[in-house]
Amino acid sequence: MGLFKPKTRISGRPPSGNGASSFHLHWQMPPSAPLVGVQATFEVVEPPVVDHLYFWALQASFGDGVRTHGGAHLGLQWNSRHPGRTAANWGGYHHSGRILDGSASPLPSTPDDPNTRDYPWQARVPYRFRITRVTDGWRGEITDFATGRSVVIRDLYSPGTELKAPMVWSEVFAACDDPQVMVRWSGFGALTREGDVVHPRAMRVNYQAYDAGGCSNTNVLFDGDGIIQATNAERTVPQGSVVGGFAELG
Repeated sequence: MGLFKPKTRISGRPPSGNGASSFHLHWQMPPSAPLVGVQATFEVVEPPVVDHLYFWALQASFGDGVRTHGGAHLGLQWNSRHPGRTAANWGGYHHSGRILDGSASPLPSTPDDPNTRDYPWQARVPYRFRITRVTDGWRGEITDFATGRSVVIRDLYSPGTELKAPMVWSEVFAACDDPQVMVRWSGFGALTREGDVVHPRAMRVNYQAYDAGGCSNTNVLFDGDGIIQATNAERTVPQGSVVGGFAELG
């Protein structure tokens, strides 16, 4: 008894293939008509202080009821390549693995990256991420709740008439024991093809496994306003847990 303790990684950089440790919240949706839009509200509660990349995003796959054509992620980054280390990203991949093409963005990009644009987000300010169907593909839009200003990051050109498998996530390229960063997700909602607004019934928690290079000290918790994702924290919510009660938060 007690001889086979699970391996843990609570310090040092993640040895994963891309150098990051990620954790996800998979939406558990009720039966509904196909989705043509998804949104979530995001806030950085405790911001990063190190130079390593942090990426927080709303993600969905593009489908047509028969097959999946790929998917994309919309969110904010703490990224040293951009002014103030703040950026927005709307990019994705075709099911073949190629990077999706898209329209020109109205936002500048200091490193001239078509997916990642300069965007002056601030900590402790809520932002709404919204993905919607447009004529040529899928639009990524971010709204700053402090100013009320919305900006279309750009449109991605991808086939598909509906959104599948929505989720939100944190992708952290910092060391497992770097100072704690906390973000809050809330306002989860989706739009059906018939124009109805639906909400996830719950979220399924997923952490990047130790064997895949993940940190063992990432955690999530329900705080009454949504779900917090935290780095460098005691893990109190186990892998695969389902947390719910979000309809009223949409």
